[in-house]
Amino acid sequence: MTSAPVRPPKPLFSNVSPAVPSPCISLCRLDEQKVCRGCFRHVEDIREWRSADDDRRRQIRANADTRRAAADSDQAADA
Repeated sequence: MTSAPVRPPKPLFSNVSPAVPSPCISLCRLDEQKVCRGCFRHVEDIREWRSADDDRRRQIRANADTRRAAADSDQAADA
């Protein structure tokens, strides 16, 4: 008789969600407001990401997209 392979325990939280991919682009640098200049997430959003459900991750991404758009328009105005 063969025994079934033992599977490792499933992690409580996952940093990877196929539904909501991380916005991280590995360009991590915080500005004065503690916003990453790579992904435009606030440091608290970065900390929360790992334990956030998909709905919260979508909200974090939307907030980051808003920050990115504001930064892009500020940069265009300065040009």
